Amino acid sequence: MTARKKIALFDLDHTLIPLDSDYEWGEFTIAEGWCDSTEFKRRNTEFFEQYRAGTLNINEYVRFATQAIREKGEAEALAGHGRFMKAVVGKGITQQALELVKGHQDAGEEVVIVTATNEFVTRPIASVFGVKDLIAVELERDDSGWFTGDIKGIPSFREGKVTRVEAWLAERGLGWNDVETTFYTDSMNDLALLEKATHPVATNPDERLRALATKRGWRILDLFGA
Repeated sequence: MTARKKIALFDLDHTLIPLDSDYEWGEFTIAEGWCDSTEFKRRNTEFFEQYRAGTLNINEYVRFATQAIREKGEAEALAGHGRFMKAVVGKGITQQALELVKGHQDAGEEVVIVTATNEFVTRPIASVFGVKDLIAVELERDDSGWFTGDIKGIPSFREGKVTRVEAWLAERGLGWNDVETTFYTDSMNDLALLEKATHPVATNPDERLRALATKRGWRILDLFGA
């Protein structure tokens, strides 16, 4: 009998990094003077609370979250993201998280980051972890090649993460029965994918996920300390 292919799936925010990259990017754009600080901060905080509560309208949020980069244009937006990586994200990347990812890679497993944050924010972060396969919220582009504010295809959010992983597997001629998956996440928003995974790992879990993981006997990993 052929051994199933091993795949390690990682959520990103509060899982591999101890922050929400989407939210922090918004805060960074405020500091850069790219948007009205009072109104943007109010709405950014509101959306973040909706995400935590599981009530977020992902399409509405992405239009809001990409407004600044759409207005600034590609060159200025990319330069800003470079500063963001140094000032914010770099400080949150720990040796423990890097070693966790590398351990799966060294064992010959394919590693995929599966995040509800958009590709513009997360692609450079995935690169720091040495992960080329990123399933993120894809952004639609206009004729000039820059973002429109709309989502392309199915967003990798809640049940959409399962759909997107299935599509990723199908592109490689695989289905769930062909693979042995480990999935690391901190959030109840990812319950659908946790239930699909062979080895669900509640990683730095929020209160609700910690309780559920304890009840179901799932592994609990406090990557950044208890």
